[in-house]
Amino acid sequence: MTTMTPLELAREPGSYRWYYLDVSSGEWTAVAIFMLGSLFSSRYSRRHDRGALPIAHSAVNFALYKAGRRVAWVLSEYPHAELKGNTLHIGPSTLERAKDGRTIARIIERTPWWPTPVHADLVIEPNGPTTNSITLVDGLSHQWHPFAVRARGDVHVPSHGIRFDGEGYHDGNSGSRVLGTDLSGWSWIRTHRVDASSVVYRPNGPKALGPTAMGREPTWQVRVDAQHASVTRSELPSEDSTRTRWGLSIPSSLGLDAPCTLLESSPFYARLEARTADAHALGESGDFARFHSPFVRWMADFRTRTHRMGTQS
Repeated sequence: MTTMTPLELAREPGSYRWYYLDVSSGEWTAVAIFMLGSLFSSRYSRRHDRGALPIAHSAVNFALYKAGRRVAWVLSEYPHAELKGNTLHIGPSTLERAKDGRTIARIIERTPWWPTPVHADLVIEPNGPTTNSITLVDGLSHQWHPFAVRARGDVHVPSHGIRFDGEGYHDGNSGSRVLGTDLSGWSWIRTHRVDASSVVYRPNGPKALGPTAMGREPTWQVRVDAQHASVTRSELPSEDSTRTRWGLSIPSSLGLDAPCTLLESSPFYARLEARTADAHALGESGDFARFHSPFVRWMADFRTRTHRMGTQS
């Protein structure tokens, strides 16, 4: 059984850390993210250079999709996070490293609009070897932690009467400077196939700003099967891209012979999905230099349920 890297808190102003999990099965996909120094927090974006601490801007995001359509979605920001033993607490939600090697996310939240309960459990059990953490761009602080590229996953959403199991994935990202100030963004594609799972991670460094800058930094490729893991870094050709209605550059294809479905779209972030009979791909594109625009920050507030000093807004 693969042992996960221990959970850690981000503590210094401007720093961040997030833990990402996804599970896919047939027409269902679930994504959960636990964030310290939330990458979606307009408040942290405004205050980080004035000494704001990342744990004062902690957040939990959960999304559930069926055949490319959103079934449930939450994003809640809290003024505190706590690590007790092997369990991270953000509000009422928890992320636990179990002694048997599993990672267990328990989401207890409400939707940001017309608040309704969303309760979900995700369990990730590694099904292949792990790899070391990776410095995404030479000279920058950002670290990528591919904890479980190939895994089994179980999802139970009792608030919606949904349960499924399938292929799972779990990673983390961390850094000491707020996103968009050195690492401007990335294009990330995770693919599960019958024999192996893989990730292609294309970072955009500090000089690669704007919607046409995808792929300028060397690209990381990780492939994991039941017995082996490989990590390579190379100068791949720039990927074919298109633009969302917000003008954000996204991949035209996720590497499968199937159309892409846009699951999430905003001026600075997009999530995409593609599937065939024997493969599933999930992709993300982010331009966090854009996020620091006052207009984009203002828009982000409308999608966040914010808790302050024991209250919520």
